[in-house]
Amino acid sequence: MPGSPAPATSSVLDHVALRRDPGRYGLALRPAGADREEIWMEGVPLARVAEAVGTPTYVYGASAIRDRYRALHDALGGRPLRLCYAVKANDCQAILRLLAGLGAGADIVSGGELARALAAGFPGERVVFSGVGKTDAEIDQALAAGVGTINAESPEELAQISGRAARAGVTARVALRINPDVSPKTHPYLATGLREAKFGMPMDEGFEAALRAAQDPNLELVGLACHIGSQIAEADPFLQSLRHLGDMMGRLAEQGVRLSQLDLGGGLAIPYAGDDPELDVAAWGRALADATAALDLTLVLEPGRYLVGNAGVLLTRVVGRKTNGPRRFVVVDAAMNDLIRPALYQAYHAIVPLDLPSDPPMEVVDVVGPVCETGDFLALQRPQVVARPGDVLAVLSAGAYGASMASTYNSRPLPAEVVVDGDQLHVVRPRQTVEDLLARDVVPAR
Repeated sequence: MPGSPAPATSSVLDHVALRRDPGRYGLALRPAGADREEIWMEGVPLARVAEAVGTPTYVYGASAIRDRYRALHDALGGRPLRLCYAVKANDCQAILRLLAGLGAGADIVSGGELARALAAGFPGERVVFSGVGKTDAEIDQALAAGVGTINAESPEELAQISGRAARAGVTARVALRINPDVSPKTHPYLATGLREAKFGMPMDEGFEAALRAAQDPNLELVGLACHIGSQIAEADPFLQSLRHLGDMMGRLAEQGVRLSQLDLGGGLAIPYAGDDPELDVAAWGRALADATAALDLTLVLEPGRYLVGNAGVLLTRVVGRKTNGPRRFVVVDAAMNDLIRPALYQAYHAIVPLDLPSDPPMEVVDVVGPVCETGDFLALQRPQVVARPGDVLAVLSAGAYGASMASTYNSRPLPAEVVVDGDQLHVVRPRQTVEDLLARDVVPAR
């Protein structure tokens, strides 16, 4: 495939990784005969979902999300804490309601996400509004909703928030997003806390902005915030950020500016490939709790992928096979418009058949979709269990940044989404139809 990126690789075959530890993917394997197993999510075989709902379909496990949230909360050892789910990871109302019911807050980056969070039952005071480029209308919306914190990304935005608050006759609760210039050692597109990033403000500029904000009658400066990136598998980058922001908080205290919260963002890693390390969340939590024990403030964290990523799969059916020269292709009905991460980030997602023989035949293939782009692939040169037309495959670790980044490119309707809770399956977003797409178009009268 000329011009294609180097294939993402793993030293562990996908089906072997699943067999070793199905629980880390939110799944279970159950016997389906003398020499076969089938994949279940909670009390439902995924084959039943594919039969009932069709493909492509995203499927999420409610219990896995609950377990992840509780494990993360417990890992911080009871210190003052607010976990704000990053809505951008997966904005399905069913998942938002589940997390709101557990006591989570919401981390949002648009007016649309604010509306979704409020509709799902998140109280305004448990919402953190981050992101570059907030419009006047979005700031007004946030002030009207009484959001807990607006994270200002620049001195200019701080002035904008102040002006909108004055216009509304309210005081805006703000934190300043600071770039501690700490590298998360991840994909360049996922690094957000470096000095040259579009997000936040450098520390020296942030210090001066904080002094001004503390004197602004339209603002209540409640804290500092940062978010250095995603797929961070260890505590050290968080601890480095904490040291930088702690120093700034100390300097501000010397100027009489005392803060009540510290937002260290999210970015906790999940394993995708079989050889990816899994975050030791208990050790991570202990390290963070110990490092913040002397700070008299609330710690805010914004997990997204960590809570939902390995609680979801994308089901897709094989529609054909072909060979071009030395390359073998397995063509499936899911495409880059359904799951763009492999094309965008060269991301690795394990792919396994729902019906798994004990000693399966293997082949090296490109798993591709029907979209008219060379970049439309789910896997390149991947050793895979041989799959035939009609077989259903599960693309693992697809609960985050899958459906939320999907598009209707090539006039392909958005996939269905299902939540499994115990032995019940619920279609929480019906499959879009071509008629739905056409209904959005308005043709001018002649």
